[in-house]
Amino acid sequence: MIAISVYDAAGKETGKVQIDEALLGGEVRPELIKQAYVRYHANMRSDNNTTLSRGMVEGSTRKLYKQKGTGNARRGDKKANILRGGGHGKAKVSHDWRQDMPRKQRQLANRNALLAKAVDGEIKLIDGLKFEKPSTKQFQGVIEALQVGKSCLFAMQDTRTDAGTSARNIDNISVTQIDRLNAFDLLNHRYLVVEKQAFQAYIDRIAASRNAN
Repeated sequence: MIAISVYDAAGKETGKVQIDEALLGGEVRPELIKQAYVRYHANMRSDNNTTLSRGMVEGSTRKLYKQKGTGNARRGDKKANILRGGGHGKAKVSHDWRQDMPRKQRQLANRNALLAKAVDGEIKLIDGLKFEKPSTKQFQGVIEALQVGKSCLFAMQDTRTDAGTSARNIDNISVTQIDRLNAFDLLNHRYLVVEKQAFQAYIDRIAASRNAN
């Protein structure tokens, strides 16, 4: 079992939550996490630098003038790459960088990245986070109290709440729904701050799905 500390909005530790490592993969698997990270990054990559080759340029294929007798260099049609408006001699071709990964393997990698955070003590649960209205200053105070201002991923049940909208203008802070946690976001942030109830519900869903299988 791994113990994760629970804090209030003032940064005071109020308790701990015990989770079973088996629900998150049992042990940290760096190779699996890296594979998921590389896949996610590759799937974000766009390649739109396609250029037209000689065969892709529209135009007549008629030879501009006869092969011999003119005194000029030999010339084909007007789509040659040395002529204005012609195709590229070495045209760039778009490439699909997307990588595939089985669904269960992706799920395990995401949970294993969460386990790595827990093992390193980089998860902080927060209880009783309630805002009367959106307030960047108030949320900044919470971040400073938890001492996670360097780089923090804030996961919650619903990002449309006042607390969720309060974090949008703070540097190095990202907000996501807990159901969308993935290895890429977890590794790109030093700390993970999660609402206690949302985290407990997330773990319960993992346990339920495991028991169903």
